[in-house]
Amino acid sequence: MRCLIGAFGDPGHVFPAISLARALKARGHRTALDTWPRWKEAVEDAGVEFVSADRYQVFPPPSPDSPGSGEAAVAMKPFLDEFKPDVVVNDVLTIAPALAAEAHGCRRATLIPHIYPDPARGMPLFAVGALPARTPAGRRFWAVAEKLLEPGLRRGRDQLNAQRATAGLGPSERFQSSTSPDLALVATYPQLEYPRAWPASVEVTGPMPFEIPHPDIELPPGDDPLVLVAPSTSKDPGNRLVRAALNALAGEPVRVVATTNRTTPETPVPVPDNAVLVEWLSYAQVIPEAALVICHGGHGTVARALAEGVPVLTCPADGDMNETAARITWAGVGLSIRWSLTGSHSLKWATAEILNDPAYGERAGKIADWDRSNSGPDRGAELIEDLVARN
Repeated sequence: MRCLIGAFGDPGHVFPAISLARALKARGHRTALDTWPRWKEAVEDAGVEFVSADRYQVFPPPSPDSPGSGEAAVAMKPFLDEFKPDVVVNDVLTIAPALAAEAHGCRRATLIPHIYPDPARGMPLFAVGALPARTPAGRRFWAVAEKLLEPGLRRGRDQLNAQRATAGLGPSERFQSSTSPDLALVATYPQLEYPRAWPASVEVTGPMPFEIPHPDIELPPGDDPLVLVAPSTSKDPGNRLVRAALNALAGEPVRVVATTNRTTPETPVPVPDNAVLVEWLSYAQVIPEAALVICHGGHGTVARALAEGVPVLTCPADGDMNETAARITWAGVGLSIRWSLTGSHSLKWATAEILNDPAYGERAGKIADWDRSNSGPDRGAELIEDLVARN
């Protein structure tokens, strides 16, 4: 096959796309990845062809003098005519490849690198961060709330249809027309998805991990449990989570590794004697040694922790982090603290609660057992092969 994958340029989106592209290439398929120029080296080091994607505005819709997904889809046409893909996979935030694939007439699939965003009827709205209702009244509440969202969904559909027209496509009646109606790959753990009747086109594959190699760091000495503080790469410019965690765990019977993830602190971050603070690190080195991961709830970090059977303490900043945090609590593999309540006292209490109760680690260990027997990238590649093979 010839496979083109288009990915949004944040690590949480481009890394799963690289993982899937690498799996497709390993199965003998010519694969190219269309994403932001900053990832050219990482993509090519993974053995995948790189295609530079121009940035365009998606949310809110572009102004008349700004490029949108329709114009970006038109700009992709010459490459698609030359590459002749059998299938195009668009990241859930990357609309242009989906429009370009539809205009080109080839198969298309969608990669969703987090919890499935379209809730079942009577379930909490996505990104609210609520647990499932326990009563009929609660389920009715969420069904009514879903109805109240319909005017906004219709506006979004109309705005996307304007971009479809720019790409030479007719209007769509679907609210989620940027997601393939044939195959949506949900790259999360099934243990984090609420029970539901799944649409026939949706497949939960398991996470698709990828990491750029980085030299090992020196861990704090001693035998106390190791706590990794791994904040978001984009949601905490003031290093609030790192500062609060280091202050909370100073003097506690733990060792702490914290990373700024290359977010330069505006003022120095005090580092206690039982901790080290680094600019960047390798999850492959540190997470297997950890007893707990503290993070904002980015899906990639959570998935890497659970793959090693490590419980998670999430402090979600916004968006899908709230949803991931709710699933962590629901699955019993960690705890969550509201971002507005995140501070030294709450982090100290929650860390002690998780480390002192082995049930969190035991439940995380069951997910790790599942992970060792199920490869998300390989499953995604198999499903794409099946899609292309359909008559």
